[in-house]
Amino acid sequence: MYPDPVIAGTVSMTQIQDHPLRYHLTNELHARPFPTMDAPCTALFIAIKHEGEAAVRDRQKDLEHLIALLDRHGAPHPRPDATHYSGTIGRHRLKWEQHTEFVTYTAFSDGLAQRPFDPADFDVFPADWLAKAPGQRITSASLRIDTRPDDAVIYERLGEWFVPESLAVSQVLDAAAVVGADFRIDPAGHLRFAVFVTPGTGKRRIGRIVQRLCEIETYKSMSMLGFARVRELSPRIGALGNDLTGLTAEMTEGDTPAEVTLPKLLAISAELEAMAARSSFRFGATGAYEAIVTQRIEALREVRFGGGQTFAEFMMRRYEPAMRTVNATQGQLQSLADRAIRAGDLLRTRVDVERSAQNQKLLESMDRRADLQLRLQHTVEGLSVVAISYYAVSLATYLLYPLATVLDLSKGVLASAVTLPVAGLVWFLVRRIRRKIG
Repeated sequence: MYPDPVIAGTVSMTQIQDHPLRYHLTNELHARPFPTMDAPCTALFIAIKHEGEAAVRDRQKDLEHLIALLDRHGAPHPRPDATHYSGTIGRHRLKWEQHTEFVTYTAFSDGLAQRPFDPADFDVFPADWLAKAPGQRITSASLRIDTRPDDAVIYERLGEWFVPESLAVSQVLDAAAVVGADFRIDPAGHLRFAVFVTPGTGKRRIGRIVQRLCEIETYKSMSMLGFARVRELSPRIGALGNDLTGLTAEMTEGDTPAEVTLPKLLAISAELEAMAARSSFRFGATGAYEAIVTQRIEALREVRFGGGQTFAEFMMRRYEPAMRTVNATQGQLQSLADRAIRAGDLLRTRVDVERSAQNQKLLESMDRRADLQLRLQHTVEGLSVVAISYYAVSLATYLLYPLATVLDLSKGVLASAVTLPVAGLVWFLVRRIRRKIG
């Protein structure tokens, strides 16, 4: 009889050790569900970014700021290490999310204010509480979610609420809703989104539409920080490009010494590297945020509503040129850094060639000096033979002087007789010694 496969499988699985991050990574996929809501309702959204290097901020301050809001309504606290939270504060449902560079608060309430996009709706986020936020507002939006009326009524309301020139409107998610926005900041300091929901649309689908609209606005605003950085860097990048071109021309002409060109080139290279290092995170984040904006718009599955421009067309005309500018500036900065490296290589080659020429001249000078030293050595050897021979002849004459008396020779004749043999012997000995040393 074979064992039950389900029981056998259960027993065998209990013998396998789970990876310590298995449950954490799996739950991460479900950590931030879409909100659920029904029309008519209001959604209020705000994103807060730390004013410094937000990616390395003290995230505990984000939690403390959230807890301060929850305490005003006696709402339960999130976990100490929470990165998202959902709960009820008064008559609103609050959704809080912590991201790499920012945190977002979204408050949902049933029903609509009599005044469209009433600034008083934002009283759910008290002014004194916002003033103590650990950062700055990067964007905020008021979303009015209503049931879908006749198209003529939608046209009339959109014309009253938004600037026609900037209005983007379309049907989304298989005509589940009509959404409109002009991406302009109203007098209260918020952007406006109108959502007209087709009857029968589910609560979760409405939640997905609202969530994607908030994400489009948030990531659009965050990616535009890269454009602001580009505007800040562009004048200096242009100046450094001109300086680098001038240095390259000086190197080509060869009139300026390398000792003068090298410090200038090093200064340009160092500044370019510093600019690239300071901007690398912002450029990388801009590319990631741009991709999210594009993906979120595609996920709406837009269909043109009347003759208005869609969200994708609005972004193509206003947003994408800014992103192309960021990409072009990033490429320009990298190109300048590469040019500086190549210019440094060329200057190094020039210095090496000049150094080789100097070494060649030095070797030639050393050869000439060695030749002179050899000649001088030969001269000294000749003089030393003469000097040694003189003293050797004198000594020999003194030694042989007694023989001069026996042989009846004068001292001069005796000196003349021994000079040639003694001089030859000295020359032979000196030459032998030099050969042994050499």
